[in-house]
Amino acid sequence: MLEDQTTAASAAPWPAAYPQGYAVVDVETTGLSRDDRIISAAVYRLDARGEVEDHWYTLVNPERDPGPVWIHGLTNDVLEGAPLFKDIAEEFATRLDGRVLVAHNAVFDWSMIAREYARAQSTAPVRQRLCTIALSKELGLPLPNHKLESLAAHFGVVQRNAHHALDDARVLAEAFRPSLRAAASGGVRLPLLECRPLTEWTDGAARIGRQGSAPSSSSYGGGGTWRPSRKRQPCPYPNPGRYEPGKQLKQGMRVAFSGDTSVDRELLEDRAVEAGLHIATSLSRLTSVLVTNDPDSYTSKAVKAKQYGTPVIDEAAFGQLLRDVAPASDG
Repeated sequence: MLEDQTTAASAAPWPAAYPQGYAVVDVETTGLSRDDRIISAAVYRLDARGEVEDHWYTLVNPERDPGPVWIHGLTNDVLEGAPLFKDIAEEFATRLDGRVLVAHNAVFDWSMIAREYARAQSTAPVRQRLCTIALSKELGLPLPNHKLESLAAHFGVVQRNAHHALDDARVLAEAFRPSLRAAASGGVRLPLLECRPLTEWTDGAARIGRQGSAPSSSSYGGGGTWRPSRKRQPCPYPNPGRYEPGKQLKQGMRVAFSGDTSVDRELLEDRAVEAGLHIATSLSRLTSVLVTNDPDSYTSKAVKAKQYGTPVIDEAAFGQLLRDVAPASDG
């Protein structure tokens, strides 16, 4: 099947609107929150048709505890002599410059990269990203789940060292090439999203959330705050109605959030947008589901949810549902 897709793609005219180059990226980090740090990074540069041009890898000293060593294997001893991010920022930038950033769950990798550049009082020279999870959904690949290992297995790519940035980036580059060719042969619009640079970094006490919001009691406060623009493009899918407990979320559903979340709220929102959901800033009778860790609170959204009978789920359940969002109905 892979050979058939490749042959068909090479015979079909290449879409003129497709990007001219890609940077397939993987970063390993000390954790998932906004104050966590990058500890290793890898980039495979690909040309317009997904062929590998070169690759690059570096360790990064996070100047803090390395986090889940049992996952990434990078101990304090290994990272002690590694360069700081500010020391590799320029080289990293040359790898990204003018290319579409490609990653598996790209909003996470982009968020971590953008925050590191904000700390270094700079911005990364990349303006668009492509999530391979979103692309696999656009292609309708028959995957059991959206883990990198499942995407790799589908295309016959062998993982040698999972959770090592260089090997994960290699695996993703090898899986992205046939995905890109299949998209080109089928005339599929690539799910490109804007990369908004983080333009403000403030040392001192953290203020979590958007400008003007109250301080959060979340344990993910960190030592500063980043405030990207949150203006979003309209959701391209119609609202299919309310979420039904026990079933999948569906593209176009209107999702509202209330209260503190353990994962940064803006990261959760970006993940939802990449899955095809609509972020609702207020709660109405059209809201499909409310995500809150405190359903018995007296926030305006929680109160309205009870009044309207809006389904309520917690953050953990929402995270699980995001892994497999049903496509929008035709028409």
